Formats: sequence, C-alpha cells, structure tokens
Amino acid sequence: MVNSLGINYGQIADNLPPPESVVPLVKSIGATKVKLYDADPRVLSSFANTGVEFIIGLGNGDLANMRDPNNALEWVKENVQSHLPDTKITCVFVGNEVLTFNDTSLSGNLLPAMQSVHAALVNLGLDKQVTVTTAHSLAILQTSYPPSAGAFREDLVDILSQTLSFHQKTGSPFLINAYPFFAYKGNPKQVSLDYVLFQPNQGIIDPATNLRYDNMLYSQIDAVYSALATLGYKKLPVHISETGWPSKGDEDEAGATLDNAKKYNGNLIKLMSKNTGTPMRPDSDLNIYVFALFNENMKPGPTSERNYGLFQPDGTPAYSLGITNSNDSTAAGSIFSPTSSSTGYLSISSATGRGRYQFVGDVLMASLLLIKILA
Repeated sequence: MVNSLGINYGQIADNLPPPESVVPLVKSIGATKVKLYDADPRVLSSFANTGVEFIIGLGNGDLANMRDPNNALEWVKENVQSHLPDTKITCVFVGNEVLTFNDTSLSGNLLPAMQSVHAALVNLGLDKQVTVTTAHSLAILQTSYPPSAGAFREDLVDILSQTLSFHQKTGSPFLINAYPFFAYKGNPKQVSLDYVLFQPNQGIIDPATNLRYDNMLYSQIDAVYSALATLGYKKLPVHISETGWPSKGDEDEAGATLDNAKKYNGNLIKLMSKNTGTPMRPDSDLNIYVFALFNENMKPGPTSERNYGLFQPDGTPAYSLGITNSNDSTAAGSIFSPTSSSTGYLSISSATGRGRYQFVGDVLMASLLLIKILA
C-alpha cells in the first residue's frame, strides 16, 4: 500500500501568487495530488508535465446545468479533455457537501449531474482515466462513535444508496470532509487535545471490535467505512477530501492556534508517511487532502476560515511542519507577485463555504465519552 498526500488549492483571496509559482510549494510538502475547487485553466496549465494529479470541481450552482448531457459534454471537452494528457486530471467532483444543505432541488440534481459528466467522459473515451464523484460533509453520519457503529442519517439513506451504486459501477471513490478541530472547538473541556492532534495519548478502544484508536480522524474514517458496509458497500474506497486545522481564530474558537495547526498537519503528514491504514482497514491506502494550501483573505465566516493555509500568500510557510524535504523552496521565503483570485472558485465556494463549520452533533456525543477514557 502507498498513502497519498494531497492539498486543497483554494483561491478565495486577492493576494495569491501566480499558479506557476505554486508548483514548488506543492512539491515542498511532499504532496502528489491537488484538489481544485473549479477547473482554473491557469492552474491546470501551470501543473502540466509535473506528475501532480488533479481533482477538479464543478460547483453546486452548476448542478442543474450539468443535468443536460450536451452541457456536460461541452464542459468536459473544455475543462478536462483539453488539458490531458499533459496535466494529470484523474477525477471530477460534482458538488460539495450537497446533501447537508437540506435543499431538495440541489440534492435532486446531484446524481443526474454526476451521471451526465460520467457519460461525457465515456463518450470521449476518458472514463478509464477520469472518475466522477462528489464530496460529503461528515454531517451525513447519524452515528460516528464507536467507529464500528458508524451509520448514515436515515433521511439520506435512499439518495446515498443511489450515489453509492454509481460509485461502485464507475469505480470512483467516496469523498468525505472530516475536521476533528470542530469536535474540539465544540467542547474543549471534554475532548482530549492530544487525541485530536495525533499526539501521544491513551487512545480509545472500540468495544465491538477491540480496536484501539489514538486519533479522532482515523476513528471518523472508520465510522464512514462502517456506514458504507451497513449499506453493502464494504469495498468502496474512502478518500478524505478535506481535513485541516486553523492557525488563528476568534476568541470563541478554542484550539485555533499556530502551535496546534503545526501539530495537527505536521503529525498527520508524518503518520501518512508510514504507509499504514486505519485500525479497521490497516491494508487500505489512505488518500488525504489537507486543507489548505494558502490562507485566503476573502473567505467569509469566522477568523479561522481565513487561516487554514500551510502557506502565506507570499509563498512563505505559515508555520514549520517539522518535516524535511529535498525541495527547500519554502525555506527561501521568496516573495511572489500576487495575482487575482479565480472568480470561478469564488462562485463555487460562496455557495458551499458553510459546510466545513457545520458541527456534527454525534461527534460531540462521542467526545463526552472520551473524557472518561482520556482524562
């Protein structure tokens, strides 16, 4: 097995470096994959012939339009086919956290849009190299603790079953956005900080499987695996499309500090380098995309939303990750010329930005149990 580190490349900012200057930054942290929230041609062209794999995005606002096979075909021709094979686009994610918006018109367009994009790829002979998926919030889970009891929300089972069937038939991964930060932020007095930051701790034991968990993220991943298995999709691959920790936050955002961000992301990267899976799936590859590449100064919401980046807009590290890499471009601290943000990404994220700071109530319930074990 080989674990793969990816990075989310968001562009809700007016001071980011040009895409061609971003390539060495991505390589400096050992990332081999990039998740882009649109299909920005400047970015895709800049990463041509670098070997970096891309997931590109179609925003929630585009779902209705993509139901039309002709529109989907034109979109794939312009945004996927035109960049292959120079840029390694391997996946298109259609919509972000759609099912937790409780918008029936939006959720009703999700699967048809995914099917149209996949049909376009088949039409162009690209379906063997480019898959189609969508990204979910952890809030699609009704139960996440213990991991073996993971289960999807009952009101989402029908629509999830349809999309899961699509994943199985087309060979695409199941994407989930998971943020232990919000479990800690929601109840800092009862959630173990060491447990959420991958620091040494006593861990927890799943009473049903006797498996030991020493970090919350792996517990969340295995809860998703359990939920999938319950619906008959035990072998479906799970990728963590977003996870991260802010280096700064508002007064009521407990744990949003530079030191904690350094520990979370640095420890996660080190853990992935060991090429081991989760307790429930020790032999399964881990594909995890850290959020995010840059601090983005135009993001709405609390202060934390603008401080998830591993890098400052000038290309200097937001903090040291405590890892070594032969590419020392980040150490130089060179100043890049800022470029305007991608308006395409702005339109996508403005509709989906709430998803990351939705708090999963069940995680809070799990945290209440942790105090007895980790205190």
